Amino acid sequence: MEAFRPIRVIPFAEYCERVKDYIEGAYGIPVITRDVPDPLTGDLNGAEIHVDYALTPEQRLFLLAHLFGHTVQWNVKPSAFELGQPRQPPVEEEAIPALMEYEKEAAGYALSVFHEVGITDADQWLSDYTACDMAYLHNYYCTGTKSNFRSFWKENTPHIEPQPIPAFTVTKRSLRSDGVVI
Repeated sequence: MEAFRPIRVIPFAEYCERVKDYIEGAYGIPVITRDVPDPLTGDLNGAEIHVDYALTPEQRLFLLAHLFGHTVQWNVKPSAFELGQPRQPPVEEEAIPALMEYEKEAAGYALSVFHEVGITDADQWLSDYTACDMAYLHNYYCTGTKSNFRSFWKENTPHIEPQPIPAFTVTKRSLRSDGVVI
C-alpha cells in the first residue's frame, strides 16, 4: 500500500503580499491594482507594474513576478523593450525563438525574486505556470487564436533556472495597454 503524501498547498495570497512588498521596497517599483482593460490582465511601463483587481491570488502571484521579470529586462536591455512591444499574429516564424527566450529570461528573474523573499517551495509551480504561459503565447503568436489558457498546462515541466537580478535604474516608458501581456 502506497503511503499518503499530502500535497503542499501554496499560500498564493500570502506570497503575493510578500512579493509585492519586496518589489516596492527593494526595487522602488510600485505595484498598482486596478481595472486593466480587457483582454489584458496586467501591464508595465518599466517603472510600475499594473495588475487587474479581478485576478485570483494564483494568477496575481504569477503576474507580479513575471511582470517584474520583464521590468528588469526593460531596464537593463534596450532590445528587451522592443521585444515586448505589441505584435499582430501571425508573428514571423523567425521572431518566435527570441520571443520565447524573452519570456524564459523573465521567468528566471521572477524565480530569483521569489528566492530573495524566501519563497523556495514554489519553483515547480512557477516552472509549470511559465511553461503553460509560453505554450499559450506560442500558439497565439502562430495562430492568432486565444485558446483556453489552462489547456496548455502540464505538470512537472523542466525547472526554470533563476537569473541573478542585475542592478538597474528604473526608467519609465509608456504602458502597453495594447501589448502582448495576454
